[in-house]
Amino acid sequence: MSELTDAITAAFADETDDEIAQTAAENIAAFAEEYDEDLTSDRVTDLLADAPYDGFQRRFNWVVGELAAENEDCTDSREFRIDGFGELAADPDIGT
Repeated sequence: MSELTDAITAAFADETDDEIAQTAAENIAAFAEEYDEDLTSDRVTDLLADAPYDGFQRRFNWVVGELAAENEDCTDSREFRIDGFGELAADPDIGT
């Protein structure tokens, strides 16, 4: 695991169960690798604290959306959310 993943997993440990914390941290690390190499765990935890929702998963998904909105290269943040694209989403590989 990367330092970012480790730091975020630890930060999320008080917010949710270990499995979801690990998934969320890995998703943030994947987002950082693809779109924002300078992303810090402090930035992620600050956004999470400011999230306008209850429940870790909704707050986390909002954070992912905010990070994507800050990055003009990221036009679809669903793959980085807790549930990914979701079962009702269209196949992201069709039509590309």
